Amino acid sequence: MKLSSVVSFFLVWCLGSNCLAVTNITFIGASITYGSGLPSREQQAYPAQLQRLLGAGYQVHNFGVSGCTLLRKGNKPYWDTKEYQLALASNPDIVFIDLGGNDAKLVNRPYFADLERDSHDFIRAFRALPSHPRVVVLLPEVSFVTDTTQIWDQVIVKKIIPALQRTAYADNAEVIDMHQLLVDKPVLFPDKLHPDTTGAGIMARRLYQLVSQERDTAFDIFAKLGKSPTSSFYGYACADFVMNNRNCKVVKPKWSAAGHPWIWRARFWGHEPQTDIALLERGFHVVYCDVAELLGNKTSNSLWDQFYTLMHGAGLSKKAVLEGMSRGGMYVFNWAAENPNKVAAVYVDNPLLNMSVWAMSVLKDPAKYGSLVNDFKADYNLTGEQLPFFKGNPTDKVRAIVRGKYPILVLVADDDEDVDPVTNTGLFEYKVKALKGNITVLHKPGFKHHPHSLPNPAVIVDFIWNAVF
Repeated sequence: MKLSSVVSFFLVWCLGSNCLAVTNITFIGASITYGSGLPSREQQAYPAQLQRLLGAGYQVHNFGVSGCTLLRKGNKPYWDTKEYQLALASNPDIVFIDLGGNDAKLVNRPYFADLERDSHDFIRAFRALPSHPRVVVLLPEVSFVTDTTQIWDQVIVKKIIPALQRTAYADNAEVIDMHQLLVDKPVLFPDKLHPDTTGAGIMARRLYQLVSQERDTAFDIFAKLGKSPTSSFYGYACADFVMNNRNCKVVKPKWSAAGHPWIWRARFWGHEPQTDIALLERGFHVVYCDVAELLGNKTSNSLWDQFYTLMHGAGLSKKAVLEGMSRGGMYVFNWAAENPNKVAAVYVDNPLLNMSVWAMSVLKDPAKYGSLVNDFKADYNLTGEQLPFFKGNPTDKVRAIVRGKYPILVLVADDDEDVDPVTNTGLFEYKVKALKGNITVLHKPGFKHHPHSLPNPAVIVDFIWNAVF
């Protein structure tokens, strides 16, 4: 057979088998999408950097227009631009909507009541295209501008983002929090508003992760549990129900990551939720079973055993990521000590790990936490004289904890006034390392017990991701 015939045959076969198909990605946005302030926006804007990361097989279209609003009544509506029509005509497979920052300007604030309706209509306009694209809403990037009449970050955080999250919940649209991605990196914003090339690269890499990640769109935890969504958790559907007279919650991602991973919040539901939200974006489920204030005793562990059986039986992975803030550390590690083969990783934050020593210190001034000490004594059937000799702390169970061989991340505030870092995290870390356990301690110099977590939880999210995958 002649070479030309072979090439022709291959091309016909390839076209028929769709091997030359290109995934079209369309970006709608304002100046950051456009690439304003960059020396060479055609190469350095984050959509262009995403194109290089994705390579062959993808075609990225940048329809960013500086100054545009999502609001129809805004001072420069994206709806009225030619780029809007070009974006609709681009036959997209994936659409990223990066609007909302300019809506935070003073001139546009009178029209906030229309924001949810306008964002809903915007999403619907693209979903109605013949290509039926995957639509992803990007929450507005951080603004370090101090002029309150311009793009003011407090308005973005308190008004724009919540409205877009409500729309995402109502429309079951994917949403990516671009705000937290760079909130701790003002040095990457030369004009306090637009990220430099490095900042744009961070954005591009986050979206590359999203586009390239394996997704299970068929798995539905609610159907498996026989539950229906009852509330919104920052734009994600949450099922609230009762098990054994205990309030439980399951938050479902828009799609599940491979293997159906999950993070189990031990205590203080919804407090500093940055990590939970970031993991939901990546296909993790977030769950909760309220066992306050049982403080990791036998009853607490028994209830969690039943909840674990329910979650795993409904299709979540065999091993859960455990998350404990403050006294949540007691719940997390006491259960993990008894269930080493059911834990993928542990993340604790200013954790209470040495309850007996803590309780003895509280008794010197019981006004603030005296009732919790009473709960502790009742949970473990202790008298005041027995408190110093209690041996049911995570610091006493290190050998059982290390047996699980799962990685442990501790975030600790060095000036914590409520939970002494030395007798809790310090002692725990020393014992874990002595037994060759896998522990990482990240210090927050100058911080007190609050706030927990980090404004940008990337280091926590990366730790959990690497532990699971």
